[in-house]
Amino acid sequence: MILEKYLSDKPLYYEKIDYTRMPRVYEKIKSSLRIPKIIHIIGTNGKGTTGRFLAQALHSIGFHTGHYTSPHILKFNERIWLNGKNATDELLEVSHVELQKLLTKEDSDSLSYFEYTTLLAMIAFRECEYVVMEAGLGGEGDATAVFPKCLTLVTPISFDHEAFLGSSIKAIAASKLNAIQNSAILAFQDNDEVYRVADTIALQKSLNIFKINEFIDDVDRQKIKIISQNLSLATYLSQNLSLSVAALKFLNIKYNISDFKEAPLFGRLTKLNKNIIVDVGHNTLAASSIVNELSEDKYIIIYNSYKDKNYKDILSILKPILLHIEIIDIDDERVESKELMKRALGDLDIEYKAFRGIKPSNNYLVFGSFSVVEAFLREYNG
Repeated sequence: MILEKYLSDKPLYYEKIDYTRMPRVYEKIKSSLRIPKIIHIIGTNGKGTTGRFLAQALHSIGFHTGHYTSPHILKFNERIWLNGKNATDELLEVSHVELQKLLTKEDSDSLSYFEYTTLLAMIAFRECEYVVMEAGLGGEGDATAVFPKCLTLVTPISFDHEAFLGSSIKAIAASKLNAIQNSAILAFQDNDEVYRVADTIALQKSLNIFKINEFIDDVDRQKIKIISQNLSLATYLSQNLSLSVAALKFLNIKYNISDFKEAPLFGRLTKLNKNIIVDVGHNTLAASSIVNELSEDKYIIIYNSYKDKNYKDILSILKPILLHIEIIDIDDERVESKELMKRALGDLDIEYKAFRGIKPSNNYLVFGSFSVVEAFLREYNG
């Protein structure tokens, strides 16, 4: 694929981000783009599943719908979902050619991997009525924030990407919530500071920021309970489902239980078989959710971490469900050194060894990031 080669030359990660670049480039080409109704999803955890629940429902109800999510696990096409399926190679190639025609070479070369693919998605989604667009790591400075939105959904906000977003919940919440343009719905937040920041921003910018319980009534709760049972959803996934239902209620779109008939995105407490669960969570909030859900058993956890993650806190949270850690190799420049990882495990009195394969008699949880799950699947699938 020409697109694959083109993207391979762009760095995936930056120590510093130029937040003026995407708005500047978008301003030049926006008149050539057809922008559908965009539902923007920001927050720390649950963006992908909330978005997929909502996109699947909109598609089932009869709308031409796109869902932009990131990162991918095995193939880039996972990021651009259109009317029930991942984008085809052909659609991506055509969209790439069209985007190249709109951009100057200088702008094309300057855009980051994520910025370019965000614009690429908008080309691919040009015939859609609704697009559910998941932010990358941030809020107001995120590449996805440049587009006009009809609604913003805010999943639970916690600590993550502190180097870019800030070292306090107040700072992180402000960075994310400043992406709201007009109306937003807040999922239930564990930290009351998020609500206080939302109230301040709503007052300063004359925004309509609602809480989820303003849209979910007893009938909805019963429907959500039935859908959750039908799909065997973990508790936190039911909460993400509730936020997607609240979005439909805000948009005055009637829904039925049958509109939610697909499982959420792969890699969210997904059972590969009876003894292997994979989850792409990679922060303390995700770890807490998993411990709450899996508290009745013990697992060998296949794990690794990036340098910028507070993995010591994550591992400490996971201890109640932990037999031991098996460190899996991941091919990423951001990965923590094995020496420092082993030191942290030693400090926490957690047994560990290198991952060497699966034994049918043991229960496994693969956890730590998209890269960890990708590395495991490539070995597991052979």
